[in-house]
Amino acid sequence: MGQSQTSKASEAWWKEAVIYQVYPSSFKDTNRDGWGDIKGITSKLDYMKDLGIDILWVSPMYKSPQADMGYDISDYKAIDPRYGTNEDIDNLTSELKKRGMKLMMDLVVNHTSEEHAWFLESRSSRENPKRSWYIWKDPKQDKDGKPQPPNNWSQIFDEVNSAWTYDEKTAQYYLSLFTPEQPDLNWENPDVRAAVHDVMNYWLDKGACGYRMDVINFISKDQRFPDAEPVLGPSRKYHPGSKFFINGPRMHEFLQEIKHKVLEKYGAITVGEMPGVRDVDEIIRTVKSGTGELNMIFIFDIVDIDNVPGKVRMTLQEWSVKDLRRIVGKWQRIMIERDGWNSVFVENHDNPRSVSRYADDSDKYRTYSATLLALMQTTLNGTLFVYQGEELGMRNFPKSWDPLKDYKDIEAINFWKKSLDLYGDKPEELAAQRKVLEKKARDHARTPMQWNGGPNAGFADEGVIPWMRVNDDYREVNAETQLSDDSEGLSVWQFWQRGLANRKTHKDVFTYGDFELAGPESEEVLAYVRTGKESGKWLVVLNFSGRDIQWDIPTNLEIEGWMAGNYTKGKPDKPLKASITLHPWEGVLGKCVG
Repeated sequence: MGQSQTSKASEAWWKEAVIYQVYPSSFKDTNRDGWGDIKGITSKLDYMKDLGIDILWVSPMYKSPQADMGYDISDYKAIDPRYGTNEDIDNLTSELKKRGMKLMMDLVVNHTSEEHAWFLESRSSRENPKRSWYIWKDPKQDKDGKPQPPNNWSQIFDEVNSAWTYDEKTAQYYLSLFTPEQPDLNWENPDVRAAVHDVMNYWLDKGACGYRMDVINFISKDQRFPDAEPVLGPSRKYHPGSKFFINGPRMHEFLQEIKHKVLEKYGAITVGEMPGVRDVDEIIRTVKSGTGELNMIFIFDIVDIDNVPGKVRMTLQEWSVKDLRRIVGKWQRIMIERDGWNSVFVENHDNPRSVSRYADDSDKYRTYSATLLALMQTTLNGTLFVYQGEELGMRNFPKSWDPLKDYKDIEAINFWKKSLDLYGDKPEELAAQRKVLEKKARDHARTPMQWNGGPNAGFADEGVIPWMRVNDDYREVNAETQLSDDSEGLSVWQFWQRGLANRKTHKDVFTYGDFELAGPESEEVLAYVRTGKESGKWLVVLNFSGRDIQWDIPTNLEIEGWMAGNYTKGKPDKPLKASITLHPWEGVLGKCVG
């Protein structure tokens, strides 16, 4: 086996913490307006505590026009009225503290809302002192003298359109990488950086334990703003300019400044959302123990596994367990060997439900599939993130839902409108696009939380119309049913609860231990060994297929006993030598000799 991580990684509270992400709009409505709110979150803290959660991460709740579900912020120090008040946050923090839990906030500072006071001043005139707080450029001119964008960068949420938005009043364009309603801040301006530091101090002073940092690797742009390569083909006017703003030239400088001026004095936890980064050296530079700017980042290789390489997220390709094995093995070993730190996740608000994406969400196999994924995550090195409803095995909503009526996300809406424009008279191509939407839309993760089998799944009172439709399966898939399940096997929630407890009991293995892949490459099985200083060696075997598989136990491993599995509450009845039979979507955890 390889060198044990315990010889290198120091222990820290944030490494051992289990973080639960709440998407506030969809979690729990208490004031009958159809939107989740802070009081609803507070009402479910005991639910989280019982599950085994240490940190609550809440997606943006700041004041916002909601052009991008709160990621367009108009006031960083005020809570949006639809979610509650600043006093509600104070109460939430207090109630978390009573339970030995913490609050992690979402930091969205690559861009603001167009309604933020900073931008209202910036766009008021070219002479305004805050003009340079955003990125303004003179237009180019077409042959008819009409203004054109400064370069050919495409919008991230709709690559058909420009990443630049024209302001008629001042006759300049401002950069808006995501949507015209989300103008990018100019981080080259030290006053902008100071203002961001002030915002961060504000919430940390109020009791937040740290931040998830939204697209934080976009904050430094190549100041030449050159044209992008025409990767989308000659028929397209605009193309992704990501190479000129992903991990830009001053990103590390800006993040080091945040670390030293803000984060260090609080001992804050940080996790960076850094899409598009593949360079290992660059990632280690960011998260290396001691010298890195952030504790960890979200590495998107698993949630990008079915993307067509080089294309946008809303594409679809086949993947295999070999791909998953390669990704898991790569990042587990890299962080151990190079003294970095992983985040462990397969689901969040920007991705569809994991049980529908990586396994089998049919009624027959949904529970086995969801618990298989839970077993994998609770036994991998890194800080573990659980997304609301993942602990229930919530799945994608039905294919019958209407894209123009039932989908709410701006990315999905733009994608489907573009698909209709391009393929409206081409049924086969349109059907392929519809399949992408049904499989990968972010909306799947944003349906209301399924608390019980009553009206609105318990998300909101009877008679209230939720902001988004409740998934049709809420009578069968809900928290109330799973918490009280006394059948022969464990419910998904009960399996997660047991897995999280086991992870904490054997933290020397599953949080800090060594990692090695086990057995040969397989089209069906992912297996690996975790080794700790005190708790010894453990084998994890996961059947990512819908059929029985005979798996040979490696000759260098001696199984002392099979300790847990997702087909039974007790210990699995499996042979200790030679080979074992794995049922569809079955996972087992074994204790090894040595």
